[in-house]
Amino acid sequence: MRLVSYWLDDDGWRAGALLNEVVYDVDVALLASGMAGLGPQATTRELLRRHGQSLGQVAVAVQRAAAERSSARVAPAADLSLGPPVTDPGKVLCIGLNYNDHVAETGRALPAHPDVFAKFASTLIGPADDIRCSHITSKLDYEGELAVVIGREGRGVKPHEALDLVAGVMVLNDVTARDLQYHGTQWLAGKAVDASTPCGPALVTLDEVGDVQSLDLTTRVNGVQVQGSNTKHMIFPVAELIAYISQFLALSPGDIISTGTPEGIGSKRNPPLWLRPGDVVEVDIERVGTLRSPVR
Repeated sequence: MRLVSYWLDDDGWRAGALLNEVVYDVDVALLASGMAGLGPQATTRELLRRHGQSLGQVAVAVQRAAAERSSARVAPAADLSLGPPVTDPGKVLCIGLNYNDHVAETGRALPAHPDVFAKFASTLIGPADDIRCSHITSKLDYEGELAVVIGREGRGVKPHEALDLVAGVMVLNDVTARDLQYHGTQWLAGKAVDASTPCGPALVTLDEVGDVQSLDLTTRVNGVQVQGSNTKHMIFPVAELIAYISQFLALSPGDIISTGTPEGIGSKRNPPLWLRPGDVVEVDIERVGTLRSPVR
């Protein structure tokens, strides 16, 4: 199943399911099938909170709604305003230095433990939104990443059980203002600029993705490939990241963990490749989707 967030004027962001490029309202589909609905806040996060352990049944309800041409049908995705697949995550956690080749290009030593930092929900933008940061930085950089979305509560989990917490994955571009990033010893200023982090186009459940450690990842700027790797090259695999983080943070439905970027970032090229207004960045992850973001 591919979950999206779409905007409904009277209700705000609502959870949708994408089927054959058409969006279906998940709450309407659930109620029609006799399952518990999502209540007044029918967001993807609320869907995961209520049904994160039964997403297979949710998918069946959506498929039934599509087959019966029910009122759950909203519109073709191209006609809707889509936001981040999870619009209101409680946590947005990111991993630095998690690919061997990326560590090498930075000249730093291999990390002994995952390097975890945080963003805010206000940084997230959707798959059709522009990156509007060029007015505050002259050193705007891209970082194509696989992001994991948590589907159930977890604290102190072991690596072998960590993937049981995962609802699905999505593409994320950890856009960074490099000059702001290095104004001090903390990365917050460069990594948490409002409306700077595209994600989507959908949250794809694991049954459609398969092995999260065997996904090709490619980033292009204006059609030219600048990053190319595979998630098998992560230093700390997804399960280890989740287990590590869960030792000091309780993970909740809707939380996002972005798993790091491979070699090829703009700041480490010679000469550096900074994003400018008019550029288009695409991040493609096998079996997950392509995230296309214009720079303004």
